[in-house]
Amino acid sequence: MRVHVADHPLIAHKLTYLRDRRTDTPTFRRLTDELVTLLAYEATRDVRVAPFDIETPVAPTTGIHLASPKPLVVPILRAGLGMLDGMMRMLPTAEVGFLGMVRNEETLEAHTYANRLPEDLQRRQCYVLDPMLATGGTLAAAIRFLVELGADDITAITLLAAPEGVERLQAELSDIAPPVTIVTGAIDERLNDKGYIVPGLGDAGDRLYGVV
Repeated sequence: MRVHVADHPLIAHKLTYLRDRRTDTPTFRRLTDELVTLLAYEATRDVRVAPFDIETPVAPTTGIHLASPKPLVVPILRAGLGMLDGMMRMLPTAEVGFLGMVRNEETLEAHTYANRLPEDLQRRQCYVLDPMLATGGTLAAAIRFLVELGADDITAITLLAAPEGVERLQAELSDIAPPVTIVTGAIDERLNDKGYIVPGLGDAGDRLYGVV
């Protein structure tokens, strides 16, 4: 598994305001959208492309376009929805699947409650969206689920990550063949006893959509 921390001043700037408890929900949503677009630029460096012949106003030439089958973007409900628009801005022709997963706050384990994915992901590149890589259980379960459906290349995009979550992913996914990449805005200090990232930014879903 490869971990890429997108070290850029604009990313750090937007993360600072996302972390601030005084940032209201509309601003939090806008900053998340902007930050994901920046992270998506980093995450799609290895997106598959194919040659594409065109004619400019001056002469014929060969460029590239996204290869088939199209990439699949998979936001993990509900917080991952807040990252979808920013990702689709960079990959407007990608397809979108949805995976609903929830963490048991006592065991910190994840289980699936909704699945809107193609039955066959053979030869598909998948981009998983989940704001927080905390304990790593949810993301590990989601990635393994995609591999079981046939995905052969998976990149997960997170706003923040905890060292414990990264270590758990490396351990739990060590036996899978497809390459896995984690692209994140920062790796924070640690998890607290409730499984939240420190200093983190709180509960991303609640800050995006309110407490429900």
